[in-house]
Amino acid sequence: MRLLIYGSKEFAATVAELARHCGHDVVGMVDDYSMGSNILGSFDVISHSHPPSQYGIAVAVGYKNLLARWSVWEKIKLIGYQSPILIHPRAYVADTAQIGEGAMVMAGAIVDVRVQLGALTVLWPGTCINHDTRVGANTFISPNATLCGFVNVGSHSFVGAGAVIADHCTVPDESFIKMLTRYTLNL
Repeated sequence: MRLLIYGSKEFAATVAELARHCGHDVVGMVDDYSMGSNILGSFDVISHSHPPSQYGIAVAVGYKNLLARWSVWEKIKLIGYQSPILIHPRAYVADTAQIGEGAMVMAGAIVDVRVQLGALTVLWPGTCINHDTRVGANTFISPNATLCGFVNVGSHSFVGAGAVIADHCTVPDESFIKMLTRYTLNL
């Protein structure tokens, strides 16, 4: 797929690499606030110059404002852009896992059996999402975080690097779990 990357900062460079590893043709970046050599223009500009019938979009707005990221997602979906699932060839995803549109699974991530990843989720390298776990939409799971079995992580959440969420725990929507946290709350 010919793919546009919505965003142009550090995370966008990583998403562009992931997209290329997944076999997509990365055409350029979309940025509503900045200009530069790889930036094709704002969303208003590219929605006319790069129509949804010919291009897809990967959302590379970072985790620092998850609700703004979700707003971008809603905007591109309203216009009709497809957002492919990006799974690095060196990630493991079980055949019974369900992966939402626009989700990103980086190299070395493990997505075990019967896992459900919502739309626009991001799994960084080394994440381990164990059996029967549900990760809500627009949630970032940082490098080497582990979600044990039957975990439920709400939408628009962030799980820090090396954090562990114990089995059968529920993490509410819009949660922020710090790096190296041991989360054992069972709501």
